[in-house]
Parts: sequence; structure tokens; C-alpha cells
Amino acid sequence: MELALFVLFGTLAVLGSLGVVLSRNPVRGALWLVGALFCLAVLFILTDAHLLAALEVLVYAGAVMVLFLFVIMLLNLREEELGPRRFTPVKALAVAGTVYLGWLMAVPMWKAGRVPPAAPADYGTVEGVGMLIFKNYLLPFEMTSLLLLAAVVGAVMLAKRRM
Repeated sequence: MELALFVLFGTLAVLGSLGVVLSRNPVRGALWLVGALFCLAVLFILTDAHLLAALEVLVYAGAVMVLFLFVIMLLNLREEELGPRRFTPVKALAVAGTVYLGWLMAVPMWKAGRVPPAAPADYGTVEGVGMLIFKNYLLPFEMTSLLLLAAVVGAVMLAKRRM
């Protein structure tokens, strides 16, 4: 049962991610992203990482998506500003390359067996996540916050320039 749920929500997360990439409307793309993030939260729950699931919903599907939607609404893109929809051979080649790379990664994992290695005892706990973020990955964590801040400031500047 757990494997079936994992496959179901993993597939839904991939489909939601494809919806983000293939959606022409930015608001619809953001809503696809919310769906994909909720599916990822369910995957975290299935792997007994309840804290990560809660953080996924609160931080990403909640706060960051509100920020993204605010910026999208601030930019107020019209259909004619998005340009014509084009499907070029380069895009077809990129899709084929992505499928091929996915196949290259999936086959060795399938042959190695389906049993994942045992997780550490503090996997998904507040202490374990806190130690990882604020000890091992502090610089990438802070750089990500600066990147998000720069993106919002850039979007506001672009919106002000067009007015």
C-alpha cells in the first residue's frame, strides 16, 4: 500500500512539475507548483519526515507561493506580451535528452534493488534538520534567501519601469 501511494504521489508531483513548465499562464503555473509541492509533502510523510512535510506546506506552498503570486500579479503580463507559442526542434531535443537522462538514472537504481538504505535516527526531526541547515548548509541557505530577495526587488523594479 505504501509503495502504491509513493508511486501515485510521485507521479502526481512529476505531472505537477510538468504543468509548471508547460503552462503558458503564469498564475496557472504557480497553481501547478502548489499542487506539486503538496505531493512532495505527502512523499515526505510517506518517508517518515513529518517535519519536512510540514515545512514544505508552510514555507513553500504557503509563504513562498504567496510571494510568487504577488510578483506575478504585480507584473500583470497580458497574453500578447507572452508572445506566440513555439515548439522548436531544440525543445524536442531537450525533452528527448531529459527522458534519456532519466532512463540512465533509473536503470541502475532498478537493477540495484528497490530497498532504500536505512535512514539515520534523527532523519526528519527538528534537531536533525536544524543541524543540517544551520551547521552544514548555512551558506546555501542564506544565499537562497538573498536570491529570492533579489528576484522580488527585480520584479518590482520591472513593474515600476513599465508604469
